[in-house]
Amino acid sequence: MSSSDRQHRVLSGVQPTGVSHLGNLLGAFMNFVRNQEWAECIYLVADLHSLTVDQVPAQLREQRLDLVATLLAVGIDPSRSILVMQSEVPEHAELGWIMESTATYGELARMTQFKDKARQQAKVRASLFTYPALMAADILLYQATRVPVGEDQRQHLELARTLAERFNNAYGPTFVVPEGQLPTYAARVMDLQEPTQKMSKSSSSLAGIILLSDDDGTIRRKIMRARTDSYDEVAWSPNDPDRAGVTNLLEILAALEGEAPADLAKRFARYGELKEAVAQAVVDAVGPVRDRMRALRSDERALRAVLDDGRERAREIATATMATVRERLGLT
Repeated sequence: MSSSDRQHRVLSGVQPTGVSHLGNLLGAFMNFVRNQEWAECIYLVADLHSLTVDQVPAQLREQRLDLVATLLAVGIDPSRSILVMQSEVPEHAELGWIMESTATYGELARMTQFKDKARQQAKVRASLFTYPALMAADILLYQATRVPVGEDQRQHLELARTLAERFNNAYGPTFVVPEGQLPTYAARVMDLQEPTQKMSKSSSSLAGIILLSDDDGTIRRKIMRARTDSYDEVAWSPNDPDRAGVTNLLEILAALEGEAPADLAKRFARYGELKEAVAQAVVDAVGPVRDRMRALRSDERALRAVLDDGRERAREIATATMATVRERLGLT
C-alpha cells in the first residue's frame, strides 16, 4: 500500500530517556510496527520533552541515537515511515507556543500527570506544566488522524482534541481532530517485582524490569524470579491486586502470542510452567531486537542519514501546516 492510498496518518512520540524495556516493546513499539501496514506513520524522538527534567547533554546525545537504533531494530521502516528528531523541526516549538496561547491555565492545571510528577520533583520546571501543549502541537503539526496512547496519556490526547477544535472554531478549519488508538493487550506491562506498578526505567531496582539490552540469561532469571502469589491456580484476574503478578505474566504472554490471557491461563497447571513459557517467549522476542539494535548503534553515520531524511520529509508537512496557522492568526 502506497502512502497516497492511506487514509490515516499516525503520530507517535517517545522520549529518549535511556535503554527501552519490555513495556515499551509490548505496549508501544509492536503496535508502531503494525501501524505501518495500514497508515502513514510519523515516529518522533521527543527530545524536547526530555528537558522537563535535568539532563546531562552528552548523555542525552547518546540516548537520542540509542532510541533511533531501537526503533529501527523493532521494525520501523524509514522507507515507509518518517522517523524524525523533534528538536530538528523548529515548527514544533513555534506551534507549541501557539498551543500554550490556545490552552487555559485551568486545563493545564488539571493534568493528572503534572500533579503526579510534580510531587516527585524538588525542582518543578515550568515546562513540566506546559508540555501537554507541546504534545498537542506535536500531533496537530502533522495533521495526525490517529494517536496511539496508553491510559496515562488519554487526558493529553483529549486536550489536543479540545485545542484543535477551539482553534478551528476561532480561526477557521486548520487542524485535523485526532482520534486515540489503544493497544489490545499489555497496554500497561507491570514491574515483575512490584506488579501493581507500571514497568518503568525510573524504578528503584532493575530486578523487575526487562531491558531490551538484557542478555537471554538475565531475561530468564528476572522472569523466573517474578513475584506471584500463594494461590495454587493459574488465573487471569485483572481486578484482583493480590493476583497482579500472575495477571501480568499472562498479559505479557498474550501480547507475544496473540491469544487472550484468560485462555492462556488454562494451559498451565503451575506457576513454574507459566514462567518458563513467558521467559521463552520474551527471549524469542527481545533477543533479535537486542542484536539488531547493537549492530545499528555501531553505525552512527547510517542513523544520521535516516534522521536527515526524516527531517526533510517531516518539514514538508510541518511548514505547510504552519503557513496556514500563521495566515489564520494574522502573523503573515
